[in-house]
Amino acid sequence: MWHTLPMSEPNIRSGQITAIRESTRDPERVTIDIDGRFAFAISRLLAVQHHLQVGLTLAETDLAALLAASEVERATDAALRFLAYRPRSIREVTDRLRQRGYSDQAIDATIEKLRGWRYLDDREFARFWVENRLENRPAGSRRLRQELRQKGVDGEVVDQTIEETEVDELPAAIELARKRVARLRELDPMVQRQRLAGFLQRRGYGWDIVKPAIDQVLGEMDEESESSPPADLPSPSIGRGDGGEGRRDEG
Repeated sequence: MWHTLPMSEPNIRSGQITAIRESTRDPERVTIDIDGRFAFAISRLLAVQHHLQVGLTLAETDLAALLAASEVERATDAALRFLAYRPRSIREVTDRLRQRGYSDQAIDATIEKLRGWRYLDDREFARFWVENRLENRPAGSRRLRQELRQKGVDGEVVDQTIEETEVDELPAAIELARKRVARLRELDPMVQRQRLAGFLQRRGYGWDIVKPAIDQVLGEMDEESESSPPADLPSPSIGRGDGGEGRRDEG
């Protein structure tokens, strides 16, 4: 990745452009020489937009604006690559760019640009997150709220999204409990109930959902046990053996 050199570096100085060359590392970028020395590299698009040409004199203010635009361009490219995997919240993209070392000014400009393109929208992201979560890894409203707030989505947006999605928690909690209880069949009923309660609460379900879900699943298990035929019992051995078991004692 090309990095913009800070203005304090000796190479970055005002002066006349003496050469513009295609980058050997990236054909979409060009290198700029000022007064016979390499100064910086920018995209071919920016060079055209700023009308760069050999013989043009760049003042320090021109350079500062050019390099700032280059940083925003690179930050935008990095954000778009990050967004290619799945939708992201504004905070997720901001944190990612900050980790990559971009300036706050470049990050703010990038976020504004992406919002204008509708690539960033926390309401749309929240809707995607809730629907995707319920389809693939069901969780309760409490857990969904926590996850979205951790991603920087406004609390009002979170509440409104969950309300609009009409999350029906009980069927999902019952299905999760059914899958989980298969591992607990050999345990004491009270331990089964405790384990299932902890499991569902960790998934973000409140007690108003946990209790009926557990009651139904454990009730189904009891009915299944009662309806199962008893194992065959061995027939009693009457009148067998050498010792006269089963014979009357003679007086």
